[in-house]
Amino acid sequence: MPRFSGNDTTLRWFLILLASLAVLSRHTPAWAAALETVEIASKSGTHRFSVEIARTEKEQQRGLMFRKKLPEGAGMLFEFRKERPISFWMKNTYVPLDIIFIRNNGRILSIAENTVPMSDRLIPSRGPVRGVLEVIAGTANKFGIAPGDQVTHRIFQGK
Repeated sequence: MPRFSGNDTTLRWFLILLASLAVLSRHTPAWAAALETVEIASKSGTHRFSVEIARTEKEQQRGLMFRKKLPEGAGMLFEFRKERPISFWMKNTYVPLDIIFIRNNGRILSIAENTVPMSDRLIPSRGPVRGVLEVIAGTANKFGIAPGDQVTHRIFQGK
């Protein structure tokens, strides 16, 4: 291992930075993936959300648990392989959410608004759904998002 003199402070800081990045990369959460865009066409216009995708069972089980905040315009889209009735809960979820249940054709089936953080109460879809979008509580009311509105994302098969 080379030794550094007092004149090598730039190199020393560079190596510390590299070591720090290596440590941080090992602690990147599995759910921190590339973001995708979801659009919802409501009576008030088209609204875009930047979402993480929960595809695997592990990602879906964790969801937005343990998050202390969720920015407006952000969320998580749960992708299921086929339509089916589904229930969610808010266990270990600190942020109140609007949970939007979406049919295979991209139409919103139902919305659970202003869910209660840390609750074990089951929140049912009220029918078969292909995906679920979780966004910060109050979003549906703010943008007039309602059942029957059209959601656009690659997982939905059209109108």
